[in-house]
Amino acid sequence: MTQILNSAEDEPKPAPDSASCGAPSLLANAPSSVEFGKLRKRLIRKTREAMDAYAMVSPGAKWLVCLSGGKDSYGLLTLLLDLQWRGLLPVELVAMNLDQKQPGFPSHILPDFFEKHNISYHIETQDTYSIVTDKVPETKTYCSLCSRLRRGIIYSCAKRLGCDTVVLGHHREDVLETFLLNLFFGAKLAAMPPKLLTDDGTLNLIRPLCTVAEVDLEKFSKALDFPIIPCDLCGSQDGLQRQQMKDLLKGWEQTRPGTKDMMLKAMGNIRPSQMLDQSLFDFSNLHPHVSPGSK
Repeated sequence: MTQILNSAEDEPKPAPDSASCGAPSLLANAPSSVEFGKLRKRLIRKTREAMDAYAMVSPGAKWLVCLSGGKDSYGLLTLLLDLQWRGLLPVELVAMNLDQKQPGFPSHILPDFFEKHNISYHIETQDTYSIVTDKVPETKTYCSLCSRLRRGIIYSCAKRLGCDTVVLGHHREDVLETFLLNLFFGAKLAAMPPKLLTDDGTLNLIRPLCTVAEVDLEKFSKALDFPIIPCDLCGSQDGLQRQQMKDLLKGWEQTRPGTKDMMLKAMGNIRPSQMLDQSLFDFSNLHPHVSPGSK
């Protein structure tokens, strides 16, 4: 029996057993085609590889899996439950949604989804929408302040529920777009780390889908017919810098297929001596070795 949580005192009830809930239920109506089978295997493989490469899994941990209602977070939860069902993810999962009280937000969709599939979950309700719209002029985008508020609430929620890990559904394109944003607008080489420790050292934050292609998540979502919640509830805000980076990456990929994968590989193949950061490489002590007696 799934338990709905709405207060700091409540505790999520773990799913009763892996054979009667989670992945089998979510995938009950999945296509039986060879194409979908390959897609599912590819997503599972990519997710497991990232988890292994960046040491994301500690047996017995408790993960707070953040769901926005978009294709990426639905895909994340489904893949984690699939891995758990296969006996490959020995952690406890709690799905969580932050209802920020945006006008028109269909607050029933995610609870209904969790109940239908017997998934342990928590709904956190915080009116950050009013704060953001009050503080940010209409000519500016809400994303930055909204993101900061959301992250703080998620961390607090994770601690209240006894979770040691926060799980986000960012995929390959999110990582690359962030890298380009930092490159062109932030004057730094940085992206979304696959794993990080919060500043106070109390929580891990992980991104198991960091190498998964967005197009694969789109196919996965359509095949499983997830009840998608639109991401434009804050209103249309054209000219976002992230959209510019998305268009740039799309153009590069069309011109030279495989560019995104090459960029991702490059981010894991850094040569400090061939960059300009003096804090990463000691250029001052770089001198030629001159043999005695040589001219």
